[in-house]
Amino acid sequence: MKIGKEEVLHIAKLARINLDESEIETFSRQLSNILENFEILDKVDTGNVPPTTQPNPQYTIIKEDKVQPSLERKDVLANAPGKEGEFFKILPVMEK
Repeated sequence: MKIGKEEVLHIAKLARINLDESEIETFSRQLSNILENFEILDKVDTGNVPPTTQPNPQYTIIKEDKVQPSLERKDVLANAPGKEGEFFKILPVMEK
């Protein structure tokens, strides 16, 4: 399956990234190659292969909840690089 310039630009828009012409061409070629490989894998006969959900055993380790006293707010904020009142103060993550 061939991925064209329009599809790459649509994916880039969804990912909120800007691409120049050379990157569009590179991603078009790479994504097309990936999909072609999946088309090849899709032709493999897996009729006699039993389905598996996870080849390795998985264990969930759950720790028992214990009620414990929490730290005092002044102790938590003691080493904060910035604070405002009883809250941590950080730099803005996103600008308007």
